[in-house]
Amino acid sequence: MLKTMAFMYMYTHIIFLSLLWFGIVSAQTNLNRTQSLRDSESLVSNNAIFNLGFFSPTNSTKRYVGIWYNVSESDGKLEVIWVANRDDPLSDSSGKLVISEDGNLRITNGQNKIFWSSNVAPYEANNSVAQLLDSGNLVLKSSVNGMTIWQSFDHPTDTFMPGMTFTIDGTVADKQVVFWSWKSPSDPSRGKVTGGLTTNFPPELMVWDGDRIYWRNEPWNGNIYIGLNSAVFSLVTVDPGKISYGFSRANKSELIHFVVTLDGDAVERKWNSGRRKWENGWNARQTDCDFYGKCGPFGSCNAANSPICGCLTGFVPKNNTEWSKGNWTSGCVRRTPLQCGTVGAKADGFWNLSNVKVPDNTVWLSVNTEDDCVSQCLSNCSCVAYSYYSSIGCMIWNNGNLIDIQEFSSNRGIDFSVRLAHSELDVLEQNHPDMVTRKSSRWKVIVIAVVLITTVIFGVAIWLLRRQGMRLPFMELRHGKYIIKDNNEEIEIGDLPMFQLKKLIIATNNFDDDNKLGRGGFGTVYKGKLEDGEDVAVKRLSKVSGQGLKEFMTEVLVISKLQHRNLVRLLGCCVEGEEKLLVYELMPNRSLDALLFDQRHGDLLDWKTRLNIIQGICRGLLYLHRDSRLRIIHRDLKASNILLDDKLNPKISDFGMARIFGRNEDQADTKTVVGTYGYMSPEYAMEGRFSEKSDVFSFGVLLLEIVSGRRNSNFEDDESSSLVAHAWKLWNEDEITSFIDPSILESTFKADEVLRCIQVALLCVQEFPEDRPNISMIIAMIDGEGWSSIPQPTQPGFTRKRYGEAFENGILHGSVNRLSVSSITGR
Repeated sequence: MLKTMAFMYMYTHIIFLSLLWFGIVSAQTNLNRTQSLRDSESLVSNNAIFNLGFFSPTNSTKRYVGIWYNVSESDGKLEVIWVANRDDPLSDSSGKLVISEDGNLRITNGQNKIFWSSNVAPYEANNSVAQLLDSGNLVLKSSVNGMTIWQSFDHPTDTFMPGMTFTIDGTVADKQVVFWSWKSPSDPSRGKVTGGLTTNFPPELMVWDGDRIYWRNEPWNGNIYIGLNSAVFSLVTVDPGKISYGFSRANKSELIHFVVTLDGDAVERKWNSGRRKWENGWNARQTDCDFYGKCGPFGSCNAANSPICGCLTGFVPKNNTEWSKGNWTSGCVRRTPLQCGTVGAKADGFWNLSNVKVPDNTVWLSVNTEDDCVSQCLSNCSCVAYSYYSSIGCMIWNNGNLIDIQEFSSNRGIDFSVRLAHSELDVLEQNHPDMVTRKSSRWKVIVIAVVLITTVIFGVAIWLLRRQGMRLPFMELRHGKYIIKDNNEEIEIGDLPMFQLKKLIIATNNFDDDNKLGRGGFGTVYKGKLEDGEDVAVKRLSKVSGQGLKEFMTEVLVISKLQHRNLVRLLGCCVEGEEKLLVYELMPNRSLDALLFDQRHGDLLDWKTRLNIIQGICRGLLYLHRDSRLRIIHRDLKASNILLDDKLNPKISDFGMARIFGRNEDQADTKTVVGTYGYMSPEYAMEGRFSEKSDVFSFGVLLLEIVSGRRNSNFEDDESSSLVAHAWKLWNEDEITSFIDPSILESTFKADEVLRCIQVALLCVQEFPEDRPNISMIIAMIDGEGWSSIPQPTQPGFTRKRYGEAFENGILHGSVNRLSVSSITGR
């Protein structure tokens, strides 16, 4: 009997331990209204990388709710990435995390005192679910439609995580703090060290100690932060005055994050699995030169020199005694005062430096060339320096001091030019003529003479041509730029090469039909070979088109000022007589529609290639909408306007219908609706209103075509009026897999990627523009970064009738269902 009881006890104990172990391994990942998370319990992400629960910092008995990595060092110290009640800890272990009656997450104690709340608008509590995602993001969302109500990534503490993005508003303040350090290793409340962005353009990363700047990074160059030893950061202007910033890791399995530390540093933290240890990688302050303003006003810091501080050329120490002792805080002063304007045919100039971290407090100017930037600075008596960087444009510095300049030995920085008096430059030019920039009156006289002579020559040539009865747009040389005028319209050609008509005739074999690549609404495109052997595409605008010149002028204006790997490159143009021609780089694989809708080429477009094309189009649109110097709405995005290079990389083309937006414009109206039916958004086709969301609608249609391999414009089906309507029907019937191109199904592809693209496409073609995502969100959703759930689309516009028949008597026939729900994966 005793043996039996002993056996039963041992058996029960084993079962209890097994259940306990199983409970630890399979800890809950969700928290709903009927549950609570007590002090001894935790939420675990699906991949078991992150924990959420109660903890006490080192040498503290206070209790906090936080998120930490589910890996720890030998001493058991937690790597905490987020703390909920950082400013209001519990004093005992009676705490619990619950979803309250109003749908908010709350931390309470045994007396139901509230220590922290997510503090969002009341939501139906029974529909709220909290989940710890694999990214380390705690989200509160609706269990009915999956819509995210609140997320911890929007309320960071001291840690910047992969997939986390934040948006700052330049209209609110000159800086915006996003991260606060801990007060001490045992106290996670807000410390005095903060991190964030300046809201001027171009924006800068900063770390502050109270109001004092600790560290400042170089400006963003359109792709990365110049000088930052990590290219994982991204910065995208999402709206006028607003900036979104985030980072991702190249190795998705690597555990990495950035922390704003107590001592005023920003440090990269990486998990070394072999040593089972968290290690510091990149840090903001690697040398003494990284301390903000180390060498004072007009001083320059170079970590490779000894001493590290020196005065800029043309400047001397303000206090020689302090400077000689290594106290550089007072900085330097100008040796020779500037003379504003030209005195005795002599003017100020510039001393040029390379590989420089440019100083703080820049002013950005919208100019086209570096010469324009130099002229703007020289014409402003307050301007003391300038820098011109292709991806940023013109930066100048007015009045005040040049502070926090650093010179690099490697190719990390950019060129920087300091304004000096003429007498200073006379001496410097003898030994360093290549480092001096001048703009004197003598050169102005020469330039004016050349302009006058050239204008006369062009005037005589045009007069002779007109006497021979030839009609041509009027061309003149104005301020060194070619100007084409016709019917009260004009376009500045600028530095774009001008081709001779006779050479293009030879290149295309007199525009032979055998060289014809395609035909558009305003002209025909021919293949040509220039004298140097370069293959080109020559677009010959139709002589009979009333809009030909307008489209020509728009295309020259837009494309000549844009440079991006996913935009077709304009090599030059030709205007002679009634001929107007554009010369482009040749795309060997022609346009996307030539491959996509031809079954003979189906083997070329496997899913990997199609996804690369989709992502390339997205990058091109992002550049047009957000990152280029001009904000461009394409207005005619379609498969035939996507060209493919020799590696099937996409390039957006045909900007004849594009519109340039001002920095403060969100949308515009037009009385003349141009574009292609089938790709037009409802608000554009019906009311002439267009915006970035018009291009998003067109992209959604194009995305459906890429996934299905079927053309929207001539889609035929007994039950659906268009490809969009067909996709919407199959989506609601849970038959969306039948929408996928069979040639894709025959190859290897990831189902979740294809379904995600279909879902994103349906979001893009929603009837109301405010419901459609912007291009930044589209890229994030397609890449799957930071999006554990993608919103469920509402009914698209123009789904009940064909696009050409979508309205009768001025009334659009379609659904006005505006319900929005979410789904973690496509159906």
